[in-house]
Amino acid sequence: MATAAELRARRDALTAQRSSGVARVSYDGKTVDYRSVAEIDRAIEALDREIATAEGRRIVRQLRVTTAKGL
Repeated sequence: MATAAELRARRDALTAQRSSGVARVSYDGKTVDYRSVAEIDRAIEALDREIATAEGRRIVRQLRVTTAKGL
């Protein structure tokens, strides 16, 4: 398994690539081609989860909806 530093380097490369609009990323002598921005976003989210796991923490995402009738 990759270290947290290696995963962060991959994430930084993806983030830079996403903002540049280029669909090809190279790191550690490897090249990856992406088809769309959505695919890049999914890869970044996956790396975020891997980084959190490598650092021993969890990513918790919650959405709370509160409604009232106004009475």
